[in-house]
Amino acid sequence: MTHEPQRTRPALFSQIDVAQGAYPAAAAGQEAEQTRLLRELLSAQDRQNELLEELVGQLSAAQKQRNVELGQWKQANPRLARNCRVAAEALGKVQTEFLESLTAEVNANYENLLDGEFMLNEFVDRFGPRMAHLNGLLQVLSQLSAVSNLTGTPNSP
Repeated sequence: MTHEPQRTRPALFSQIDVAQGAYPAAAAGQEAEQTRLLRELLSAQDRQNELLEELVGQLSAAQKQRNVELGQWKQANPRLARNCRVAAEALGKVQTEFLESLTAEVNANYENLLDGEFMLNEFVDRFGPRMAHLNGLLQVLSQLSAVSNLTGTPNSP
C-alpha cells in the first residue's frame, strides 16, 4: 500500500478584515468621488423631472384647448353631433360584422395563410385597408358625437 502525499487545496473561504481602519487613505478620495457623482445624478434626475412636468403641462394644455374647441363645435352643431352619434353606433355594428367575416376567413384559411405568401398578401389587401379606414371613421364620429361638459365628465345628449 503506497501512501500518496495529500495535495493541498486552496481554501474555500478567506478572511476579510472589516475593521474601520482597514481602508487605505485612497478610499476616502474614491468615496468623495462617488458622492460627487451621486449628487450629479440626483441633479440630472431633478432636471429631467422638471422637463417631464413641463411636457405634461404642454400636452394637457393642448388637450384642454382641443376639448374646449370640440365642445364649442358641438354646441354650435347639436343636430350634427347627434347624427354623428347615430352614425357611429351604426358603423360600430358594421365593424362588428366585418370583424366576424374577417375572423371566419382567418379560421377557415389558416393553413393557406400560413403557408402561402400570396394568400396572406391577398388577405391583407382585402381586409387591411377597410379595417384601417373603418377604424378611422369610427374614431372621428365617436369624438364628434361624444358629449361632455368643460370638466370632461361625459353626459348623455
